Amino acid sequence: MTNAAPPAPIVVGTDGSPASGPALRFALQESQLRGTGLRAVCAYDFTTRYSGLEWFAASGFHDLDTQLRDITLEAVTKAVEEAREQVGGEPVEVDLKVEPGRPSQVLLDASADACLLVVGSRGAGAWGRLTLGSTSTEVVHNAHLPVVVVPGGQPDRPS
Repeated sequence: MTNAAPPAPIVVGTDGSPASGPALRFALQESQLRGTGLRAVCAYDFTTRYSGLEWFAASGFHDLDTQLRDITLEAVTKAVEEAREQVGGEPVEVDLKVEPGRPSQVLLDASADACLLVVGSRGAGAWGRLTLGSTSTEVVHNAHLPVVVVPGGQPDRPS
């Protein structure tokens, strides 16, 4: 009798934005085809992204980092639910992971035991547009596993 290990998961980077939808849908479809689980990962960094609001934390504002994490988790959860509806098919077990840190490093760390890493070609927001592809480029150059970069295309159209 052999004890087969469960198949390695697929990791997808998502921030809950419409721009990350194509990568999320691709990863869900690939998970269905491979019979693997999916780990949806989102990185956030309060001090880098919201440095203009640092005074909130200094003025005793109640745990702003926790609130940012909760808002991010809510957006990613909603995006996963919408992607599941759009993709249909066999249900896939999805593990949500929201971590503080630089997106490329969080994704690389989260993919240590994965079989595939899926990222979009651009981030959300004004900063994401200015650094077009910086996370995907860094991930591609430093990953220890296959990486798929899914172009943004039409965010409201299933891939």
